[in-house]
Amino acid sequence: MKMTEIRKLTTQDLNKKLEEIKKELFNLKFSAATGNLEKPHKIKELRHDVAKIKTVIRERELNESKEDSK
Repeated sequence: MKMTEIRKLTTQDLNKKLEEIKKELFNLKFSAATGNLEKPHKIKELRHDVAKIKTVIRERELNESKEDSK
């Protein structure tokens, strides 16, 4: 996912997407452990997507707290 796509989503959608990606990541790690993984680079991509989503969620939390303190 690209950051522009992530930023367009609502916070609720981001949380849902995060859960989906975490489930997929778990399944890929399990496949890697059993030796059935066809695309090992997919794990890295998903880890990066998780980080991107968490970054956007945190940015929004910080923006909300700044607005509340004004």
